[in-house]
Order: sequence, then structure tokens, then C-alpha cells
Amino acid sequence: CGRSLDCCHDYPRACPVTPCTVSEWSDWSGCAEPCKATYRVRRRHVVREQRNGGEACPPLEEKAGCVEYWTQQGVECNHALLPALITTGGYGKARRKRAASSENERAGYCVEFQLAAITEGCLHGNSSYTRWMRYLSEGHIACVECQHPALHSRSLHCYGDGSGSKKNQLLHWQAVGNPRCRGTWKRIRQLDTCSCPSVHSFLFI
Repeated sequence: CGRSLDCCHDYPRACPVTPCTVSEWSDWSGCAEPCKATYRVRRRHVVREQRNGGEACPPLEEKAGCVEYWTQQGVECNHALLPALITTGGYGKARRKRAASSENERAGYCVEFQLAAITEGCLHGNSSYTRWMRYLSEGHIACVECQHPALHSRSLHCYGDGSGSKKNQLLHWQAVGNPRCRGTWKRIRQLDTCSCPSVHSFLFI
């Protein structure tokens, strides 16, 4: 190779194979836009270029979905964007008894949703308090109760109940106790008188 900066093809052993080296990922950026489902970005840069057939550089940019629930002015976004946090409806009995004994607690309501997408993480809950997640099925109707203390004192709504959403808009939900169990659903209607069945009956948290 002599003094040449490039290795000669006649002397492959003398030509070091140099893979591309990149830096660590930067921190995630903020969401591209507030109050809508959008994305955030993180980047890394090339520290050393690959040479002589070394491994090429991996992607230098990565995007991930995100939602920012507050505007830059600090105003809360439409509640339709907030993911619903739900748990099994079995915990609702104690809440109803407590509400019945208190004159200051407003009676709640129920919302029916049609389940659209469910992650596989719902099937992997082994604890007794996550077993209910296995009964979530795409296409089924979920009945979710909004009770105190999840009932917001000012708006008189539960976060994530889909109020203000458009027809057939996909809304997000997540199961409490198992962050891998989440999905989307469509709001069907609100019921002022709750008569949720024992199966597919849930509570807003």
C-alpha cells in the first residue's frame, strides 16, 4: 500500500476492515405537534465511517409515536386524546357502596366501546389481578364505568372516556397493572344508568 491512503486490492491482508461506528442515541425530542397523535425523534451521528467492506452504518434517526396532552401555553388538550386507564369492574362494588354513603359524591355513568386492537401483552399477565385482561377480545363491546374518585370534579368526566371525539375515531386505552396490555377502541355511546355485564365490565382509573 505504501503511503497511499487507500489500501491496494492486491494486498487484502494489509487492508484493515473498519466497521462504521456511531454515537449513543440523543434524548428523545418533544412531540412534533401538541394535541394530536404524532411522533418524537432521537438521533445519533457517525463517529467513524466504515472502510474496506466493513459493516455499514445503522440508521441515524429513529421515530416513535407520541401524544402531547398540553399546549405550549399550558392549556390541556381535548380529553378525546387522553388514553383511558382501565381496571376490572370487580373493584366497582366497593366504590358504589362508598358513593351511596356520601351525599357529596356525584353518581357516575358508563361508556360503551367496541374494542378494535389489543396487544399480545394482555395474554401474559400471570398475577391474579391481571388475569381479567385475558378476556379482552377484538370486536367485543366493553362497558366502562366512570365513578368517584376517577370522576373529575370540574368537567364531571373521566379522563379517556372519549367525550368530544369524532364518530368512529380510534381512542387509546391501557390496562392498569400491566403496561404491555393496551390497545384502541371506538366510543359507541354514554349511558347515564349503568348496567354493565359481569364480562367485559371495566372501570376508569
